[in-house]
Amino acid sequence: MSGVPGRPKSERRSGCPVSISLEAFGDRWSLLIVRDLMVRGFRTFKEFQKAGEGIASNILAHRLRKLEAAGIIRQEAEKSDGRRVNYRLTEKGIDLVGVLLELLIWGARHEQTGTPCAVIEKMAKNREQVLAEARRRWRERDSTPLLPWLGGGHLEQ
Repeated sequence: MSGVPGRPKSERRSGCPVSISLEAFGDRWSLLIVRDLMVRGFRTFKEFQKAGEGIASNILAHRLRKLEAAGIIRQEAEKSDGRRVNYRLTEKGIDLVGVLLELLIWGARHEQTGTPCAVIEKMAKNREQVLAEARRRWRERDSTPLLPWLGGGHLEQ
């Protein structure tokens, strides 16, 4: 595909879809923000900052702006306090759910992680159900973390 109609052309390293995708969301901080939105139900700057990854506030602010500019997330005013901002995945952002699921499964299978093997195996066996649940939560604005659902026996055995 040579380009998307209506989208301005920008300087790219190459026309490779993998390279272009990595330019949009490929650094570790951006993917961890997307993970926290999608899996942990985080919505605020403060939640991302306290996620346990050790991201500096200036880097977090930069990555949030970069993800927003790429159309992966958007800001929304907090309903109870319009001065506060919540972040939400866009449709383009939720389309990363399959990518993150495969990274999670791959990482847990090939590296030592803090995720129990049984949870990973449930996820691997029930990919479509996990993807559908993540999308449902996004559509319904359900910010309940996905991980307790994954480990709570709701998936087929």
